Amino acid sequence: MVAKIINGKSLVGALNYNENKLRNDKAQLIEASGYFKDLEDLNFYDKLLRLTDLASRNERTKTNTVHISLNFAIGEQLEKHLLQQIVSDYMEQIGFGNQPYLAYQHSDAGHPHVHIVTTNIKTSGERISLHLLGKTKSETARKAIEIQYGLQQAGNKSNELRLPERIPLKQVSYGKTETKRAITNVVSEVMKSYKFTSIPELNAVLNQFNVTADRGSKDSRMYEKNGLVYWILDEKGNKLGVPIKASSIYGKPTLKTLEDRFRLNEVLRKPLREQLKNAIDAVLSKPINKAKFRQDLHQKGIQVIFRQNEEGRLYGVTFVDHQTKSVFNGSDLGKAYSAASFIDRFANTDNLKNQPSTVAKDTGSSNDNMNTIKDNSGSQGDFNSGNTLLDNLFQEEHQDMSALGRLQQTKRKKKRKGHSL
Repeated sequence: MVAKIINGKSLVGALNYNENKLRNDKAQLIEASGYFKDLEDLNFYDKLLRLTDLASRNERTKTNTVHISLNFAIGEQLEKHLLQQIVSDYMEQIGFGNQPYLAYQHSDAGHPHVHIVTTNIKTSGERISLHLLGKTKSETARKAIEIQYGLQQAGNKSNELRLPERIPLKQVSYGKTETKRAITNVVSEVMKSYKFTSIPELNAVLNQFNVTADRGSKDSRMYEKNGLVYWILDEKGNKLGVPIKASSIYGKPTLKTLEDRFRLNEVLRKPLREQLKNAIDAVLSKPINKAKFRQDLHQKGIQVIFRQNEEGRLYGVTFVDHQTKSVFNGSDLGKAYSAASFIDRFANTDNLKNQPSTVAKDTGSSNDNMNTIKDNSGSQGDFNSGNTLLDNLFQEEHQDMSALGRLQQTKRKKKRKGHSL
């Protein structure tokens, strides 16, 4: 078992995260300890007011939200009543046994896990210290519970576990799935997993799943007001149906939200730049044509997208590294990786300007027309406003999957343990 604790300042945010899962049939409320109604009689405000009432008794403490996830190994069969008992024992052992809390069993990942929402403010107004809670009381409670309930132990090599594989996203087919839900699934997963720094870079990934982010034309009112919508695309890149406003999608992937994400990703992808360049250089170390260039990089998990305008003029190249989940424009890697450089390199074997303008999809094919993309984003834009990063809860499930990784400690790590400071 792995326990992950997130401290925050928004009880409504933590509760909304789990309640949204509940509304979408991806979670079940299995426990409401310290509440004065049965589970089925509790509404959203009952759940929230019980916690905010306590938080209001100590207004000096701003960090009053505790969001815990308990993650179990794949294959462990944990019935509802057993999970309830595990949660109860865990909360008691970390000093939250008398606190009201809500426990949700989630069903949207490859491993069993439970989320718990509570507050660290007592009825008396006293604050429960959160300092080193995860490394002290939580770690002790985790080990005791593993033994008591016969759970697979984190870091036990003799009981090695396999990590859950992320379920790959599928291309959206218009009419087969409710539009808003289909778009939400794709956008949310891409936002959590990939490191992109502009709308075109985001679309380089989204387009593979028949979805695109659209600001509208530069002279449109939507563009002027910094609006953003998401469309479903057909196989040729044409927009289908009615667009969905970004503000109506869970997580609100609006332009403002994306601006914050761009700045964060600019930092997160820096360590991955040289790795991508080395992979490209290895392919370019010998004479090669455009088709072979794409094919060889595809085998390395890297998609190459040549971008051209309505007139068919090539103006950019984008690399999507599906191994590191990073996206780079060629010019960001250096002059040698720009569109102009590749035009010169492939001049004798390919006429890039005559390639058909279709939306790129990574389907495993090396056909030339599969990685030429029309820019549907309106403009790359220059984003300089806003400073707030995405809320931690937006990436909660992704973090859970990362937390579960600690269930698979290697012998090599154990050998290093004695040298850690």
